[in-house]
Amino acid sequence: MPSFPRPIASKLPNVGTTIFTVMTRLAQEHNAINLSQGFPDFDCAKELRDLVTKYINAGLNQYPPMAGVMQLRERIAEKAESLYGARYDPEHEVTVVPGATYGIFTALATLVRPGDEVIMFEPTYDSYVPSVEVNGGVPVCVQLRYPDYSIDWGEVQRAITPKTRAILINTPNNPTASVLSGEDMRMLEGMLRGTDIAVISDEVYEHLVYDGHRHQSVTRFPGLAERSFAISSFGKTYHVTGWKMGYVLAPKELMAEFRKVHQYNVFVTNGPLQYALAEFMENPEAYLSLAGFYQKKRDFFLQGLRGSRFKPLPSRGTFFQNLAYDAISDEKDTDLAVRLTKERGVAAIPVSVFYREPPDHKVLRFCFAKSEETLAKGAEILSKL
Repeated sequence: MPSFPRPIASKLPNVGTTIFTVMTRLAQEHNAINLSQGFPDFDCAKELRDLVTKYINAGLNQYPPMAGVMQLRERIAEKAESLYGARYDPEHEVTVVPGATYGIFTALATLVRPGDEVIMFEPTYDSYVPSVEVNGGVPVCVQLRYPDYSIDWGEVQRAITPKTRAILINTPNNPTASVLSGEDMRMLEGMLRGTDIAVISDEVYEHLVYDGHRHQSVTRFPGLAERSFAISSFGKTYHVTGWKMGYVLAPKELMAEFRKVHQYNVFVTNGPLQYALAEFMENPEAYLSLAGFYQKKRDFFLQGLRGSRFKPLPSRGTFFQNLAYDAISDEKDTDLAVRLTKERGVAAIPVSVFYREPPDHKVLRFCFAKSEETLAKGAEILSKL
């Protein structure tokens, strides 16, 4: 194949292969236990798989509606009202999308014009910064306070300028496993009152909140809901990350603009999966029981690390556990992550990669969405360091 005739002026000159791809490939090359990338090593419910087959065999294999199958949008709206007291019109305010990352990107494409600023929090999920930049925006990063990864709202207030178009929040948070409290949400609500600043709320781990705490969705707070895109994921909820299925909630006016972008991008989301999810959601137990299911896995993993030299940081949500290793090594977290994979056979994610200018906290992120056998083997190896 001949080369392109001239150098390409990249819109993302600082972007390479994601850390998740790098560490998963390294884990495969060295036959390591993969506690790096956030996906389960167990399957979804047989009932859900059977429903997909049912709707494929029923012939529902052509384009579904652009905004999503109505039955599924109705189940999503019912869930939002039941859990958060928020009323969304399925016709105009709920859109099914091919994954939450797509939903976040499309929300940014809807809002951001060249030069607009988007405030976000570091360490930040790796798609956020390039999604802002490729749409001509300017990421403004506010660092969460280590080691509890809390927000300094005074710093957020100081970061707001006349160019601020949106604030991007993520609760429960990947990679820190922190969660925003009701007080955090009220602070944000008050701070934005009287402005035209939008909120993009990444809530893909909404059902993975532990130790009796409640997920504080933007949809609970009227002053936030009126200006927010709330984005969630079926993949995280039903152990089907490879399906790339999610949804977006937003007021009618915002959603109308969102759909203008959406319809000329992917246009629709997988049809048979939507019908299957709509029927599966008729029983809410699958998502209502999720916190207890994953909290047991978190606690099992931590029990296996008792007596190790790792220091567990609070994991209040998601299916991630961060471990500080300063008592073990002075290495950079990127170097230790590679060495652990190659020499000890356990893969993790270095948290520094989620910063533009990383502090030297010496923290690795481990995924506990795994079988007890996998977690036990990983913890045994880590305890010997």
